[in-house]
Amino acid sequence: MRPKLSQQQLADAANVSLGAIRKIERGERGVSDSMLEAIADALGVDSARLRADRGPTRTSVHDALPALSAALATYDLPDDGAVRPLQELRATVAETARWRLAAQYTRIARTLPGLLTELARAYHAGPAEHQRELAGLLVRAYRSADAVAYKFGAHDLSARLIELMRWAVSKTGDPLLSASVAYVRTETYFAARAHAAGLRFLEQAVDAAPAPASPSEIAAKGALHMRAAVIAGRARNASAAVTHLAEASALADLVAEGVYYGTSFGPWSVKIHEVSVAVSLGGEHVGRALSIAKAWKPPKDLPAERRSGFYIELARAQLWSGLADDAFESLQVARHIAPQHTREHPWVREDSATLRRLKRADSETLTNFAEWCAAT
Repeated sequence: MRPKLSQQQLADAANVSLGAIRKIERGERGVSDSMLEAIADALGVDSARLRADRGPTRTSVHDALPALSAALATYDLPDDGAVRPLQELRATVAETARWRLAAQYTRIARTLPGLLTELARAYHAGPAEHQRELAGLLVRAYRSADAVAYKFGAHDLSARLIELMRWAVSKTGDPLLSASVAYVRTETYFAARAHAAGLRFLEQAVDAAPAPASPSEIAAKGALHMRAAVIAGRARNASAAVTHLAEASALADLVAEGVYYGTSFGPWSVKIHEVSVAVSLGGEHVGRALSIAKAWKPPKDLPAERRSGFYIELARAQLWSGLADDAFESLQVARHIAPQHTREHPWVREDSATLRRLKRADSETLTNFAEWCAAT
């Protein structure tokens, strides 16, 4: 969060009137989603942190899903309309990718239906020399939309988005973008709990990925190994999980931590995946997650979605190890980092409900947290 701002400074930074800020702080007027996001930007926080209730964020995203479905239905025959210059489309798609990495799903849900229709219109009506790039922009935009669909449990919509990603990437001729689509496609295997099949698919994707020479090629193959390690853990295939994690670690040592083709990869990301693999394997492996967390925490430079995921996974390991207070603290940290991601994560609901049963009425804060994430 940015240093404390005066009311006037906040109004100027958010581009709203001083009177509006004063009325909001006194509770004399409501605040629209767009104004809330402007204020959150000015403060340098996720807009979900400014909400006192637990309904609007979830409702606004779910309300946007039908419009997203409608945009997909016309991917090959979009309505007529205006199309912004290619440079502006590039910038908007890049912004939605930043929102995805920051777990700002409300913004994505509001923006993507119109953007996807506009990109489809540009792709089908634009000049031939721009079609490959426009197809690539569609892939990236579909991925941002998929983050919302998948995280909010709309798995059929997510599967449809992934199919459209596969269609669009075939028009790009970009093997690294194809590797990123394979990384995302694994969601369908997670959702179906078809972990062994997902592992086979990812191992084929690893083989098909370009040889790791440039940083982007190294990251593409490394990210696939990371993903393969996790799904191998879910399949209880410890040998494959360890092998893929070792391959990912070796590749991560060759590049700086960063976002490559929309996916975070590097030594820090691999360490986070070590925790995920340990939790996926369970049993005697859980201690490895606790050992990593004792010596290391994800730096703030990592995307919020990935950092919050670390604490969600860690909370599960702590809960399984009888460390209920530590588990709740980890969930609170995850919420602070990425509220929307934390609140929609099924493990958060499950573990919050378990903690609430274990501690009964010991903690009003725990009760409030469980109600916030709709734990039952």
